[in-house]
Amino acid sequence: MATYIYPGPGVSNVEATLKLKVASNGSDTGLLIPSLQDITVNAANDTFTWTQLDEGSKKQIATTATNSVNTNLVLNQTTFFGSSGSGGATAAALGIFGASTDKTLMTFSLYLGDESDGTAGKFIEGEGYVTGLAPTVSADEPVWVSPVTLSITGDYTVATSGTF
Repeated sequence: MATYIYPGPGVSNVEATLKLKVASNGSDTGLLIPSLQDITVNAANDTFTWTQLDEGSKKQIATTATNSVNTNLVLNQTTFFGSSGSGGATAAALGIFGASTDKTLMTFSLYLGDESDGTAGKFIEGEGYVTGLAPTVSADEPVWVSPVTLSITGDYTVATSGTF
């Protein structure tokens, strides 16, 4: 029997969640990103391609990967701009906008969801930079929405529990 990962929107311990913290601040408890509309995890290996005179098809080998996590979210003022009461260089103080403009290396923990009851879910974790902000609002969509990209530096890791 196949077991599928499903994010269970609105179901505690099953829903997909994304948490950020400042990579250089070990005491940062992290910032849970609310109002996610979708999440895309990219793990795209580049390839080196060449041709040989004795072959009818090109040859390819996989090289290093370009990794990123993309999401769209409805903006929450405190999460987007940060909270001045948090103090120091924490994810909560910086907010998504501050992490991007300050070019702060962030650690992320993405919980994918679970198979059924919140006890067997996996986390994808790593480090990267917040990029790709482009908040928009319109008469048809009267709340601010923005894409957010985490440009990953290095490899992803997979864990059975979040590290923060």
